[in-house]
Amino acid sequence: MEDALFSVKDQVVVVPGGSRGIGCALAEGFAARGAQVIIAGREAGTLEKTAGEISTGPKPVKPVVCDVAKPEDIARLVESTLSAFGRIDTLVSVAGVNKRMKAERYTTEEYDWIMDINLRGSFMLAQAVGKHMIGQEAGSIINIDSLNTYAPLKGVTPYAMSKAGVLMMTRALANEWGRHGVRVNSIAPGFFPTALSKKLWAEEKMRDWAIQNTPLGRLGDVKELVGTAVFLASDASAFITGQTIRVDGGVTAGINWPIEL
Repeated sequence: MEDALFSVKDQVVVVPGGSRGIGCALAEGFAARGAQVIIAGREAGTLEKTAGEISTGPKPVKPVVCDVAKPEDIARLVESTLSAFGRIDTLVSVAGVNKRMKAERYTTEEYDWIMDINLRGSFMLAQAVGKHMIGQEAGSIINIDSLNTYAPLKGVTPYAMSKAGVLMMTRALANEWGRHGVRVNSIAPGFFPTALSKKLWAEEKMRDWAIQNTPLGRLGDVKELVGTAVFLASDASAFITGQTIRVDGGVTAGINWPIEL
């Protein structure tokens, strides 16, 4: 039985970073539930291919080229969506990049690349969409947080810093925009293999380490993030804002040490 409380049917949902990985899974999840989904990314070919593959619902997924590091691209994404559909109900801000290396080796250019997309881009997206949502006195913004905002991993210091900024941005915008009916929350995934990280998780020692530190005893599947995103976009979470939901199989529940009980 369909429950209207959890429905996202007919919502207009914008997913920057929706051409692959977590963003693709979330976009497909919304599309399958009757939402009008717009995916955005930097590569036209990848976007068009993904849009065709995930348009399984009643409304075809629309691809729009957008580099979130460029304010003019963000403005075009928002304007084209409003022109085509008249409103934006949910923003799922997924676009992000990372580069693993020792902290002392990052160049200024590499640091700026990570920060411009992960933090500056996320804020500019939220700002551009938020202005519209404030006007319509309704809307949900869902940012993608990270396990690194609970405890930073070695070798990804600028990434961890950028996601810490996203966490605080989520709280700050929720605090400012709540009175306008705009809710801002985030999802912090645990260990999820994606197209970009499959090489890392293909290493036996990495998989074993992740599994040993995940109480549910396995890595996540990106499709397991859909339920949380749909919940945060729906009326079921109408009184939830400024929160981070950690979909991590229990990684942040405690520290697992090699002692048999």
